[in-house]
Amino acid sequence: MVEAHPPRPALRGWLALTWALQPVLPLLLRRRLRRGKEDEGRWREKLGHASAPRPGGRLVWLHAVGLGEVLALRGLIARMANLEPDLQFLVTSNTLGSARALARNMPPRTLHQFAPLDAPGPARRFLDHWRPDLSIWAEQELWPGLVFRADRAGIPLALVNARMNDAARARRQQVGAIYRDILPRFALVSAQDARSAANLATLGTPMVRCDGSLKSIAPPLADDPAQRALLEAGIGGRPLWLAASTHAPDEELVLAAQERLLARAAETLLILAPRLPGRGEDVAAAIRTRGLKLARRSAGEAITSDTQVYLADTLGEMGLFYRSAPVAFIGGSMGAVEGHNPWEAAALGTAILHGPRLANFAADYAALADAQAAQLVDTPDTLAKAVTDPDRAAMAGRAEALVAANMDRLDALCQKLVDLV
Repeated sequence: MVEAHPPRPALRGWLALTWALQPVLPLLLRRRLRRGKEDEGRWREKLGHASAPRPGGRLVWLHAVGLGEVLALRGLIARMANLEPDLQFLVTSNTLGSARALARNMPPRTLHQFAPLDAPGPARRFLDHWRPDLSIWAEQELWPGLVFRADRAGIPLALVNARMNDAARARRQQVGAIYRDILPRFALVSAQDARSAANLATLGTPMVRCDGSLKSIAPPLADDPAQRALLEAGIGGRPLWLAASTHAPDEELVLAAQERLLARAAETLLILAPRLPGRGEDVAAAIRTRGLKLARRSAGEAITSDTQVYLADTLGEMGLFYRSAPVAFIGGSMGAVEGHNPWEAAALGTAILHGPRLANFAADYAALADAQAAQLVDTPDTLAKAVTDPDRAAMAGRAEALVAANMDRLDALCQKLVDLV
């Protein structure tokens, strides 16, 4: 365990600021609640008021900010649970989407709470109630006050799946004194790749492991077998492909490719699943503008023989769509978003296609490319050709094999984490 030490001036300034802002936090949360951005029954969890009892025994607290990061923790939880059958797990996150997706994919012996805000009252109430035996933080999400208070309470700290490109490092160097105070408090830091490890070292991390991405060992996303049967009955034997986690630049490419595929095989069906289901109306308008025949899942519209695009504008059903589609274009890769997680598709045997902009998942896609387990496409013609490439099944098999290899490689990290509890 890293020995706790008093905060230095920069961190003391942060702690003072969060103390001063504390009275307005309930007001801000209530405002977000009125706007539908908080869970009506659980928003007080962010003030440190637990909505569930602490389970007995040793408790591992894992924190991640959003949907993708939270789902990536499932593989780590599963491996740690196998190593130590008495461990219990608490996952905290910030967003409604992450809470709902985890609820559909909850690992055994695991609870979810919304993370307490980084202020004295919420942090104290959270730590006093849950009394975790280990605190694991994921990717880039570090709240200085919470880290300091957990360290002061004698809770061992670990940072896993850390990802920090050069731009992220430059932003954090603006408050580098805070990072140089909190990062040495971690007993274990594990980065996704060598560049992240080097950048963390420049910010004050004494020793960094390099263990790869946790997303590559996450268990397959769950689905509802009854819903899958209904979906596949609607699809029938039609040629099918999926565009997953898309944004507007992705959709422009995908819809143009679908037009080309329809010209060759009029029965081809595209399932289009935007990253943000709330964009459903805008995406539907873009589909209609091209004259394509549309059915919307959020409206309960069934796939018919005339449907050319099935708009899957719902949340938490990607396991269903990946299981049904043999090949998927992974969105976020044609614009400034810079990529989304390809491993969810790999774990379910779906062939992976992607665009050229992948900064957020550069190491992941590089590993897939080295294994010939994913394919770059950047025009409607190359995408349409890749969708019908007979090698796509072999490409999906190579991706599944890479997932299995990654699981073996990350067992050592799980053992190190268990040793900290």
